[in-house]
Amino acid sequence: MRCNIRLAAAMLAAAASLTGFGASAQNYPNQPLRWVVGYPAGGGTDFLARTTGAQLSRQLGQPVVVENRPGAGAIIASEFVARAPGDGYTVLSADNGVLIYNSALYKQLNYEPQRDFALLGMMGRSPLVITAAPNSGFTDAKSLLAALKGAPGKYSIATAGVGSPHHLALELFQREAQVSVLHVPYKGGAQALRDLMGGQVPLMMLDLPSGVSAVKSGKVVPLLAMSAERIPQLPDVPTAKELGFAGVEAYTWQGLAVPAATPRDVQERLSAELQKAMGDADVRQKLYDAGWEARPTNAADMNAYVADERQKWRALIKSRNISLD
Repeated sequence: MRCNIRLAAAMLAAAASLTGFGASAQNYPNQPLRWVVGYPAGGGTDFLARTTGAQLSRQLGQPVVVENRPGAGAIIASEFVARAPGDGYTVLSADNGVLIYNSALYKQLNYEPQRDFALLGMMGRSPLVITAAPNSGFTDAKSLLAALKGAPGKYSIATAGVGSPHHLALELFQREAQVSVLHVPYKGGAQALRDLMGGQVPLMMLDLPSGVSAVKSGKVVPLLAMSAERIPQLPDVPTAKELGFAGVEAYTWQGLAVPAATPRDVQERLSAELQKAMGDADVRQKLYDAGWEARPTNAADMNAYVADERQKWRALIKSRNISLD
């Protein structure tokens, strides 16, 4: 009899739990969402979040509030979201650094991307581009490559910092093209871009969203794209693949993630809404104008993409002996 009573009580508790969960999921969302960005306001990541977040707000009928928590290569933001409640009301802009680089560059990290986050889908990406100062004398990719091969270690190339997608793209380019350059890491891409435009550095590995206005105005000269195909916004700029370096493909990319404890049906709702937002014609045009390529995918496709990227870039980091500890 006691066993039957315990079994009945357990079944009632389980039913109550499921009923409560279903009601919660059915009513989601019933409050504003917080979208955490690990970079300062005004940058390419921030623009992507605010543009997509505005469309998500219209679709969900709730405000989507972007909260910038910059610092330490988005580690501060990542740790914050990893510890946030898994209720579907906190989401994270999850990029290369958040999901791949940081855990390979640091021995001690207070979050583990595969354990702490559930991925919802991709949003956008942009190839890295080698650009030149107008006074540098570089005008095309072939002359750049000839100069680098002819004078190993002579030419300086600026990046947004050690361990950034820009730096790792540069390491990949050096390895595959068998060239050697002087890496000049900055604390962020904005100052590097200012120095490039001012002629203080001759070359820079640039992501288009950070420098699209400088490129359009002719203040910097795009020379070589780290992409499989030519960039639609820069149709005259050849790819590394065209120069014979098929393995040189590098992007800065952005997806959306939530704490791993977020209920599966809430994850699925957010993933579907994200894909819908990324397919909106107005959103896609705004991203294109800002240098992004809209890349709407579901959670499964993003997980597969991240797995491939993880294998590629962790191997490069290890082979080039790069560490931030």
